[in-house]
Amino acid sequence: MNTAALREQIQKARQTENETGRLKRQLEAKLPHLHSAIQLPDANREDALTSFVTAYIDEVPDMLDAANEVAREAGIESQIKPVLKIAEQYFLQPPVGLDSLLDEAYLAHRFVEEVNDLYIKHLGQPLIPLDMTVANLIAHQLLGEEFANQLDEVVHHAIDKMLDDDSFALESVEAYRDKLISPDTGAAWKRWPCMGRRLGVGLELDQPAA
Repeated sequence: MNTAALREQIQKARQTENETGRLKRQLEAKLPHLHSAIQLPDANREDALTSFVTAYIDEVPDMLDAANEVAREAGIESQIKPVLKIAEQYFLQPPVGLDSLLDEAYLAHRFVEEVNDLYIKHLGQPLIPLDMTVANLIAHQLLGEEFANQLDEVVHHAIDKMLDDDSFALESVEAYRDKLISPDTGAAWKRWPCMGRRLGVGLELDQPAA
């Protein structure tokens, strides 16, 4: 994984945003049209949404590194790494700017989310205990339904093509399953709180009837 290049890309994007403010302007324009389920703090709503998107992008390199490391520990790096490399390659495509990196960040998060679902199916635990569902739903809405659905199709096609049940039918996976139940593993996972909750952005899924 070349996550150092991803971090460099993000740093350049931050510099571009500081010069242009393009992402912030785009998010300010979206604010009046956000779904009512997206909960933002009453004060500084624009700043909260910008901080959320920036953190969502910033988290990609660490998330890919963590996913690759855990796949290595489980003995299925050769199966998982090609999927993560696709996310990495999308992220490294120009142009540079935080606004343009949001869709690539969404792809990366969705790839890991889908791999997480496979881990839960086969191991009863996620690949990494990062609660990305709410963050991905918010990013999906920011990108727009049609475009986000197209990105989801890219993810589903790659996952279906590259990972199947046989990828998890290995002795190394069975050994890793035993490791997952250890108290040390559970304690380590507590370091990965929901990103939306950390930033004060969330979803109120049970909306009262009008």
